[in-house]
Amino acid sequence: MNIARSSTGWRTIAGVVGAAMLVAVGVGTASAAEEGIGIGVEIDEADTGALSMTVDTADMVQLVEDGSTGTERQFIGSLPDVTVTDTRDPSSIPEGAYWYVTGSVTDFVGDAGQADILASESFGWSPRVVSGETSDVAVGDDVVPGEGFSDFELFASTFSSADAGPGTWVASADLTLRTDANVEPGSYSSTLTLGLFED
Repeated sequence: MNIARSSTGWRTIAGVVGAAMLVAVGVGTASAAEEGIGIGVEIDEADTGALSMTVDTADMVQLVEDGSTGTERQFIGSLPDVTVTDTRDPSSIPEGAYWYVTGSVTDFVGDAGQADILASESFGWSPRVVSGETSDVAVGDDVVPGEGFSDFELFASTFSSADAGPGTWVASADLTLRTDANVEPGSYSSTLTLGLFED
């Protein structure tokens, strides 16, 4: 018997078979049989360990005015702690691989139509290691406001992932925003994005 695989075909044939069974058995209900089918799977041992990054929860880093002069305004703050954890077996890491964290920042946009404060001209940071073996991980160079904060500023890096790991490192950064003395007053906001990479 050929059975079509469309939903309509299945229903039609089932109806015919059901009717035949009722006539042959001579009762008002059809009987059914059950049989269990075993299912097996072979799962190899998983590769353990991972390289990950977390940032302490913070809705927004609020910069506060400090160190202003008659010619410029200065606002400072601190980045929440950034933790990089590597739990991989060093033997599983390719030779020459190293991980690094970069940062980029958007322009500061006013909430009332003020002119944007260009991050590349006004923003800077000073990364620092908070905890962890500093001989394995180095932080990026300071960027002084006005020097030009790029789209991929180095925040922290290891020299060799295999030599450094496994381990946990925590870093932060002092943040600085400098503007002209006649900057328009009001609230401004920006987004600092950190990314963890490995080459």
